[in-house]
Amino acid sequence: MNDFLKLAKERYSVRKLTEKEIPEEDIASIIEAGNCAPTAVNYQPIKIWAFCSEQARKNLLSCTKMQFISPAKVLFLVGAKHEGAWVRPFDSKNFAEIDAAIAATHMMLQIHDLGYGSTWIGHFDPEKVKQLFPDTNDYELIAILPVGGIADDCEPSPRHSQRKSESDIVTIY
Repeated sequence: MNDFLKLAKERYSVRKLTEKEIPEEDIASIIEAGNCAPTAVNYQPIKIWAFCSEQARKNLLSCTKMQFISPAKVLFLVGAKHEGAWVRPFDSKNFAEIDAAIAATHMMLQIHDLGYGSTWIGHFDPEKVKQLFPDTNDYELIAILPVGGIADDCEPSPRHSQRKSESDIVTIY
């Protein structure tokens, strides 16, 4: 457990993927990481889709301009269902998308821990996804997570290590 900060600091958005095959047990492990993510009141208003076939990946890729992810052998899509999510009673804040973001983050960390590359793709057309994959219709689609090998010449963005100071982001009372 002491390696979490190391994992969190080492993971970066991989924008040069290779066509490395992803074994079924690794796909299952990534899904498990998303499934065990904490959710508000443990309501689990999330859905994970795994696009493994060439045709399914091609269809999903048609919904984004981010074609640098096309070598990925698996694309995950993470969604949130507002119905059935916990709602904070004071201001009616629905936690579905927060829960899905936590699940996607767990998945990304597991992807990195398994030695693969990924990045969070938010630039996609959710309505087109819903047309191509009608079972996604009842969900707020928040992220596409490609999974592939990391190209030898891939490096983190120079912005990766730029962080605000703790005094900029933390207030201690």
